[in-house]
Amino acid sequence: MLLQQNWVSPHWAWQSLGKSFLLFVFLMFQTADLEARRGHRFVWKTGHWGRCVGDCGSGGVRSRAVWCTHAEGWTTYHANCDQKDKPESQRRCFKVCDWHLELFEWEVSGWDRCGLVPFAGGEVGAGACVTAQHGLQRRSVRCLQKLNRTVVANEICEYFTPQPPAEQACLVPCPRDCIVSEFSSWSECGTGCAKSLQHRTRAVIAPPLYGGAPCPNLTESRACGAPPCPLGEEEHTYSLRVGSWGECRLPQPTDIDLTARTMLDFGSDSGERSTSRLQGYKTHHHAGEVEIGYQTRQVRCVRSDGKTAVLSLCLQDPVPLTFKSCVIARDCETSEWSAWSACSRTCGWGDLTPSFRSRHRAVRSVAVGAGKRCPELEEREACSVGGKELLQPCPRFAWRTSEWKACQVSVLLDQQDPHHQKQAGLCGGGIQTREVYCAQITVEIGMHRLKEVTRPVDGKLCLGPAPSTSQLCYLPCPSECVVSAWSVWGPCLHENCQDRHGRRGFRMRQRQVIVDAVGTLAGCPHLIESIPCEDPMCYEWIVSEGICVTDHGKCGPGNRVLKAVCKNKKGGKACPPDRALQEHRACNDHPCVHFFWETSPWSSCSEDALVTVLNTTINWSGEATCGVGIQTRRVFCMKSSSGQVTPKRCPESIRPETMRPCLLLCKKDCVVTPFSEWTRCPTACQPGNATAVKQSRYRIIIQGAANGGQACPDTLYEERECEDIPICPVYRWKTHHWSHCVLVPDSVRQGVQGHSEACGHGLQSRAVTCLSEYNDSADVDDCMRWAGPMPSLVQECLVPCKDDCTFTPWSKFTACSFDCESTRSRRRSLTGRSRKRDKCQNTEVYPQVETELCPCEVFTSQPHGNWSDCIIGGGTSEPQSGARSHRDAKECGEGVRLRAIACYDKTGRLVEPSRCSSSGYIEESCTVPCPFDCKLSDWSSWSPCSSSCGPGVKVRSKWLKEKPYNGGRPCPKLDLKNQVYEAVPCYTECNQYSWVVEPWSPCKINSEQNSLHCGEGIQTRKVRCVSTAEDNGGETVSNALCNQAEIPDRTQKCSLYCPRECAVSDWGQWSECPQVCDPNIMQTRTRQVLRSSVNTKPCPEESQMKPCILNQNCFQYQYNLTGWSGCQLDANATCGHGERRRLLSCWRSDGAAVSMQLCQRLRLEKPVQTSSRCMVGCTVDCRLSAWSAWSQCSHTCGAGGQMVRGRSVVLRAAGDGRPCPEQLTQRRSCPVKPCYSWLLGPWSPCKIQGGQCGDGLQVRNLTCVVHDASVSATSKPVENALCGELPLKESVLQLPCSVPCPGDCHLTEWSEWSSCELTCINGRSFETTGRQSRSRAFIVQSAENQESCSGQAMETRPCSGGKCYDYLWKTSLWRDNVRTVWCQRSDGINVTGGCALRTKPAEVRHCSPACRKPFSYCTQRGVCGCERGYTEIMRSNGFLDYCMKIPGLEDKKADVKTIAGKNKPVNSKMHDIFKGWSIQPFNPDGKLKMWVYGVSAGGFLLIVFLIFTSYLMCKKTKQHQSTPPQQKPLTLAYDGDVDM
Repeated sequence: MLLQQNWVSPHWAWQSLGKSFLLFVFLMFQTADLEARRGHRFVWKTGHWGRCVGDCGSGGVRSRAVWCTHAEGWTTYHANCDQKDKPESQRRCFKVCDWHLELFEWEVSGWDRCGLVPFAGGEVGAGACVTAQHGLQRRSVRCLQKLNRTVVANEICEYFTPQPPAEQACLVPCPRDCIVSEFSSWSECGTGCAKSLQHRTRAVIAPPLYGGAPCPNLTESRACGAPPCPLGEEEHTYSLRVGSWGECRLPQPTDIDLTARTMLDFGSDSGERSTSRLQGYKTHHHAGEVEIGYQTRQVRCVRSDGKTAVLSLCLQDPVPLTFKSCVIARDCETSEWSAWSACSRTCGWGDLTPSFRSRHRAVRSVAVGAGKRCPELEEREACSVGGKELLQPCPRFAWRTSEWKACQVSVLLDQQDPHHQKQAGLCGGGIQTREVYCAQITVEIGMHRLKEVTRPVDGKLCLGPAPSTSQLCYLPCPSECVVSAWSVWGPCLHENCQDRHGRRGFRMRQRQVIVDAVGTLAGCPHLIESIPCEDPMCYEWIVSEGICVTDHGKCGPGNRVLKAVCKNKKGGKACPPDRALQEHRACNDHPCVHFFWETSPWSSCSEDALVTVLNTTINWSGEATCGVGIQTRRVFCMKSSSGQVTPKRCPESIRPETMRPCLLLCKKDCVVTPFSEWTRCPTACQPGNATAVKQSRYRIIIQGAANGGQACPDTLYEERECEDIPICPVYRWKTHHWSHCVLVPDSVRQGVQGHSEACGHGLQSRAVTCLSEYNDSADVDDCMRWAGPMPSLVQECLVPCKDDCTFTPWSKFTACSFDCESTRSRRRSLTGRSRKRDKCQNTEVYPQVETELCPCEVFTSQPHGNWSDCIIGGGTSEPQSGARSHRDAKECGEGVRLRAIACYDKTGRLVEPSRCSSSGYIEESCTVPCPFDCKLSDWSSWSPCSSSCGPGVKVRSKWLKEKPYNGGRPCPKLDLKNQVYEAVPCYTECNQYSWVVEPWSPCKINSEQNSLHCGEGIQTRKVRCVSTAEDNGGETVSNALCNQAEIPDRTQKCSLYCPRECAVSDWGQWSECPQVCDPNIMQTRTRQVLRSSVNTKPCPEESQMKPCILNQNCFQYQYNLTGWSGCQLDANATCGHGERRRLLSCWRSDGAAVSMQLCQRLRLEKPVQTSSRCMVGCTVDCRLSAWSAWSQCSHTCGAGGQMVRGRSVVLRAAGDGRPCPEQLTQRRSCPVKPCYSWLLGPWSPCKIQGGQCGDGLQVRNLTCVVHDASVSATSKPVENALCGELPLKESVLQLPCSVPCPGDCHLTEWSEWSSCELTCINGRSFETTGRQSRSRAFIVQSAENQESCSGQAMETRPCSGGKCYDYLWKTSLWRDNVRTVWCQRSDGINVTGGCALRTKPAEVRHCSPACRKPFSYCTQRGVCGCERGYTEIMRSNGFLDYCMKIPGLEDKKADVKTIAGKNKPVNSKMHDIFKGWSIQPFNPDGKLKMWVYGVSAGGFLLIVFLIFTSYLMCKKTKQHQSTPPQQKPLTLAYDGDVDM
């Protein structure tokens, strides 16, 4: 029942609370879901940043994708993720553009030392190292802005070049221990009986590297074997040991009281008394004042064994001082740092800006004594400006040029002939120049566009070569207008066919322009002429169309024929046919008077009111500044014979225009650059009496004025005096009186024997203050800056003791005469009681007169260096570097060459060269030979044309007058007669000369043979050559001028017809052959029968025929062109554009030149081009700029300095012009100015003041010397003032040192530097630089101090030219199983260290296995043998089994083998069989056998098993018995049987 109730109750509870529970669970899930959203179930994910886009510089933007993901990886809405944690999707960035390439670069440092790489799960360097270990070395790689070396993001440099690697694998050599040399020999022992040590040392050859073992002790000591001294008779030496000076301190008040007494000042005659405490010991002080204290030291007597002895054993005369005055050290005091200045940010590229700021502090008081010197007074650091204010980007610079100036032909003529006459109308090739300057370019803020500022700046700011300042140019040569011949007269036409009233008309003829006029004022002549005529007609073309004839079929595209008929408008009748339009009549039947329109030249283009309206809508020129204007001219009607007539006489229809539009020439204003910046005034202050400094500026004309534009300004260069130049302030040090001499307090001095009197050396001080120009007090800092070093505040002084000699101060030196051999002297005298002392009268010890040589103002000069080049212009004068030179440099002629001098005084010291020569040079005149060009004569006149008919050549020549030398222009190619020719084609008309024949003579019959005087005979005629020219027509000339091939016959056969014979006429002309020769076509001629024959004799033939054979009786004709002539220039041109020509001729097919009329009759096609333009290269000499100013000397002082000046090529040589010289720079030596420098002398040996050992000082001298800075220069001392301030780094002139006393421990001197050794791996160098080492060993002199003395020193330095060394073990021969093993370097030096210990050979030889048998030992051969009296019993494996005693050892001759055989057990076979496994616990080497370990382990396990079994049995017994009965103890006996 109870169980049922327990079950029903919860069931009822579930029924009643079910809905509430479900609601609770739902809310829990919702809360969990919300928590999951808010927790880590949803997270933001981002992609990679994209490339930077946008404007160049800092205006770029880069983006990335952002999304919300579930923890399981799927993407969801952004709302599920926490919006507060949403990463940014956009970020500002620096957009890199191409022009940033010049601004950024990678900076890569050197590689660090190679470091070991740890093994996975292990330590660095685990395992044995054989040769080297793998390592890693790193370096820093940064992207820098070049301008100020600031670090920027690496992405900027990666835009141009990949990032260099920052890590690389490397090798680390194995650790190498310190390597030392062999020990030296032992030092000598003393001869006495005192205990002493001897020692030996060794030096470090190579330091430990890569974690190797440190160096061992470099010293070994051992006691000397001297006999003990008898008691009380020890031999010792004694030395006075001086300690170091203690700290300088002020006396205590008790000391001051003790010293508050007056003491005599023996340095003055007046006997005044002074109180020393009032001056030296003050409890407070002002700036610049000094406190004087005292310091002490210990002095003790030391015995040679290091023990202290009584001071009286070491005392000497004089007794060393144990006290002295000193200056209380005071550090330099400075003010607090001033506030940082504002950032010097003036320009920038984006937000990468070079900015710096600085702060200052001033000196309050200088360092005194051994106090700390003043630190740096200025600090400077990079900074960045806060905020986002926009800065003007940093300027960039580029070369800019003005427009080219006008072409100058005369410049080239000047090069050819400097003395040529100035000519007008020059044309052809020339040279034009322009200005080249450097201009600034900036970038507009926000736009990143380049904006140019044309203000000229210093040319050094522009990178790259400057553009050329001159070039070749060409002026066109003027040419006359060429017109064609007049055409034939046209028909009589009405002037206006629309208005045909009147019967008056005009006939006209015209001609065309073949070549336009160029560069001439007179244009082409009139092109139309007219003649009045009667009955004019009007004609027009009547065009009729034919029907369309299709191409294919009845329809589609086709063609129609147009028919044009010329008709007379008057009657409407058709024009007559073509042949009827031709009419022949006598020429020139018209009147010779004709009329034409003549025009004046066009006026210049001018503005017009009407055209101004057009300019607002039409832009003729394409430029808004240039409009359209009007040109006008006058027109006249001219009569050919009498001049101007009424306009009615000329046809109105062809009247030329009197007005035409034109392009107004643009007004070109003069354009100049803005003025350059004023040259900088000096920023450093100037002395008050300095001359006024001027500054200048200039501007450049970029474009000249033209066409009425604004003219250029007159001022292109301005100069003014600098304003607000700071005047250097004047400050000076004021020194006050020296204080009285301050000595050590009496309380300190009283305890020292012999120093009870208040006298001796002390210190005195003075105050030094800074005063301004007006004697006002000023800061110390001002005087240190402007007044030079501070005067000394302390000096040594002497208070004479009673027995000292006192003197007056030295007098001034006596005056010197002008003689260099003279001397000067000064005097002093004894004062007080010293006058009566005899020792003071000794002038050798106490001189009272000093004499020295007078300074001598005699100087000698010596030439130094080589002679300079021959300098033409510039010499020793220094031209203004700012002057802008436009003139050509003079290249040859008279000049000077210079040689520097060094000036020395009488003692041989170098002085300023101005003492010997005002310029510092020896000058000598010289000559640079001028180049002479090849000179030819003028051209001869042209020869006659070489051909009398057709084309030929005519020639002219020049001949050599002077050959070139010294680099002048070379001659053209000359022939054997030293002439140069020029040939041009020419043409001679073929009909200029012709053959003329006279009538035939009567037929002459041979009358002797013919009585009837009839029949055949001969008749002759005269033939001569005559000229057909108009001026001398018919004149007989030489027959050679006529064509010899066409000479007529001078004789011919003839016949007189006899009666009753047939008579015929002469032959007629041969008929013409066709134009194309054909042998099948015959040429014929005929004659007629005058009377018939009466007799039967027939008449001769009446016709003859012959075939038309080419080049016999039939010829063909063609036009022929000659070759091109040379390029012909205008008479006023020397080079440039010209014209070449070729001639047209008529050639017969047999090669003969014939008259042009023969080709013209055939109407052959003429070749078109008979002339063409050509170019004659200009011969240009090299043009150089003027010499620059001489540079500053390369050395500020000394010999070997050079000054340089240069020039540049303005225009390179062209053609056969003079080439540019190789020497574009000139050098000259600088005058040898003296070099002043501080020279540090060598350190002196350690000086002990008053003792033999202990603490002392090493000193060296600092001397101001003069020298000429050459390698072999000898330095001579001069006054310290010439060297200026002391060098701070090398101002240490004293160093503490110590001299060891007998018995003290001390370091030896440094050993010699070891040879240079490289770190090598397998014989190959691992590093480029080697190392050298040296060391100091510690020497122990006394056995008592041996424990307390330790320490040694080593130094290492890099070296070059090192070698690789190997280290190998060396061994001696074995001797009694022992040998010597040592390490040796490959150069034969025995060392300690360097050889690997793992490979070290054994020094002692041991048998293996060890000889542990009774009576056995290890033999020389390394095997076990038996002692004397025993014989070896060997095993089968060769090892010793045991040693058996030899019986009857007294029998010396017993055979050992026989005895062994007798004593051997009888059952030897069985013994051998069981010998290997017999129960023997030890191996032959003495180690336990394996079965022994097995038996022991088995026994141990058996014992454990028994104990565990007993425990279980006892436990069971207790559980079954509530009261365990008492039992007897069980005794177990174990007899070793396993079965128990």
